[in-house]
Amino acid sequence: MNLTIENILLVGSLLLFVSIIVGKTSYKFGVPTLLLFLTIGMLAGSDGIGGINFDNPQIAQFIGIVSLNFILFSGGLDTNWTSVKPILREGLVLSTLGVLLTALSLGTFVWFVTDFTIYESMLLGSIVSSTDAAAVFSILRSKNLALKTNLRPTLELESGSNDPMAYVLTIAFLTLVINQDQSIASIIPLFFQQMILGGIVGFAFGKLSKFIINKIKLDFEGLYPVLVIALMFITFSATDFVGGNGFLAIYICAVYLGNQDLIHKKTILKMYDGLAWLMQIVLFLTLGLLVFPSQIIPYFGIGMIISLFLIIVARPVSVFLSLMFFKMRLKRRFYISWVGLRGAVPIVFATYPLLAGIDKANMIFNIVFFISVTSVLIQGTTLSIVAKWLNVALPEKAKKVTEIDKLILELPKSSLQEFEVLPHFHAVNKRIVDLNFPKSAFIVMIKRNGEYIRPGGSTELEAKDILMVLADSQDDFAKVVDSIQAK
Repeated sequence: MNLTIENILLVGSLLLFVSIIVGKTSYKFGVPTLLLFLTIGMLAGSDGIGGINFDNPQIAQFIGIVSLNFILFSGGLDTNWTSVKPILREGLVLSTLGVLLTALSLGTFVWFVTDFTIYESMLLGSIVSSTDAAAVFSILRSKNLALKTNLRPTLELESGSNDPMAYVLTIAFLTLVINQDQSIASIIPLFFQQMILGGIVGFAFGKLSKFIINKIKLDFEGLYPVLVIALMFITFSATDFVGGNGFLAIYICAVYLGNQDLIHKKTILKMYDGLAWLMQIVLFLTLGLLVFPSQIIPYFGIGMIISLFLIIVARPVSVFLSLMFFKMRLKRRFYISWVGLRGAVPIVFATYPLLAGIDKANMIFNIVFFISVTSVLIQGTTLSIVAKWLNVALPEKAKKVTEIDKLILELPKSSLQEFEVLPHFHAVNKRIVDLNFPKSAFIVMIKRNGEYIRPGGSTELEAKDILMVLADSQDDFAKVVDSIQAK
């Protein structure tokens, strides 16, 4: 079947529906949903029962980049700075040095066991060098896995921030494969340019985005998530335009926004949670359609050898070397080594050699696809088992509820109190979003002139307003009083 304008919506919606229904029950059998989405795409493709003819790496790459924007931005919004701050150095070292060591060690191994040139080997190693944000976020959260002592924030920070490093290495070694006369030294300036500009522009756009979201007055609450989508794509494209790393920029921008007081923040977070899932499904379905299973079979042997080396040797070695100067128990290092999931991101990066038209592009793509599938299948299905075996898992009842969970899930508070806004208070004529309320306290209703008003972040308080506040503790109520009265 050839995809046309007339049938693409029908086929797409049916694939999406089947993916959601199948994904709903997949974890009963211990199979990650992302692998199911990929399998459905393969079954619907040219070699499958669907017979859909899709062989366009350029469109797949475009869909991949758009999807990664949403996935990384959603992961950044969900990143709690309080949880991340204690392990910031470990996470950043893993996402930079760890990725580099993985790429170099795996590339060297590929060079020894194949007829690839050294640059082609390093290109393959670079493509699969980062852990996949979509796979890690999805599997950790779907399994509802509680881990000890900052282990989960470390894994999520690494997976959310290491794609930029892998992207830079991929582009750099692809350049060397195409231009054999260039030296490795020639790609060093590219690395620093991408990472430094990506970080600076991402943080700058985070602050600018907060200002725009809180200052602009839109008539409808539903427009605020749309505004954030526009800001996300502007951040990515503007960073790329000036020569920075767009993936790093949008992640940093999202982390900043996720830890600020924003108007209609709950609405924005809920929408991005749904969009991240949608983009994960679309991404894996697209990549499943793009691959031809019959072309992967000849690379089964070499693919399995490379995949096992990555899982058993390259990833653990890079983790242990990266964390050698940090205090961390051996069991936790082993678990971080095991959660080296490869998913959609390496497959998206593998489309770059295809579009560049290098000699071994098709072979690289098929090997990368095999590595991603085996990684999700082997590591993704055993995260809970290995966590219990290494004694790094917490009982479900001991799992901490994050501030993001409290905001999105609308968990009940322990008590309700009323506060009157007196004429001399600081809060008079101020918007709620500008008052720096404690994150665990909410104004659920405002009584004004005998009428009840449902507040939002943009609601301005007036003298003699009576605020009905829900909070967890008396300390939170004391902070509320400080926020309302403080000059």
